[in-house]
Amino acid sequence: MNPENPDMDLISEAIDIMAQGGVILYPTDTVYGLGANIFNNDAVKRIYEIKEREKSKPLSVLVSDMDSMELIAHLNNNSREIINKWLPGPFTFILNKKTIVSPYVSSSSKVGVRIPDYKIARSLASIFPITTTSANIANEDTLSNPHDILKQMGDCIDLVIDVGDLEGGEPSTVIDLTYPKPSLVRGGVISNTLKSIKEDINNIKF
Repeated sequence: MNPENPDMDLISEAIDIMAQGGVILYPTDTVYGLGANIFNNDAVKRIYEIKEREKSKPLSVLVSDMDSMELIAHLNNNSREIINKWLPGPFTFILNKKTIVSPYVSSSSKVGVRIPDYKIARSLASIFPITTTSANIANEDTLSNPHDILKQMGDCIDLVIDVGDLEGGEPSTVIDLTYPKPSLVRGGVISNTLKSIKEDINNIKF
């Protein structure tokens, strides 16, 4: 698929597959991810099985816009200000989740949420939020090409959206906004913006 001009018929097909409990492989602004409808517990459980991931480790959620984010997470004025400034982008913000988010997605009171700077990924989440987790077996390399990913993971994906190699291969930067002082959880994508967002966070009093 051309990331600049996505095939919307294929996007619709991918959404239909996830609506029926399927799992897809899709590109983001960081790495390829595994996507499933977060409101389908069986599909979410499949993600854990495919990745061989510990059930205690939560999955992050990808949404298309701020309205969708507010559907699944609690925001206050300060967190909303940070998120509005830095998303869409290569960041995952940890927020206090709402009860609509299943414990299969996150067994804690929190959930990580993303709005990637990538049209395909946002379009895939236009009807319902989807899981976003790197497409690799737990503790194995995160690969940048769908062909290599499928070799590692096996024949377990219902649909693949292939845009070729994704440069960088670094996951998103994770920032926890649930504490009195926001904290950097994972460096992820390193760029000039990381220093800027740290400065922003340090200047905000929650």
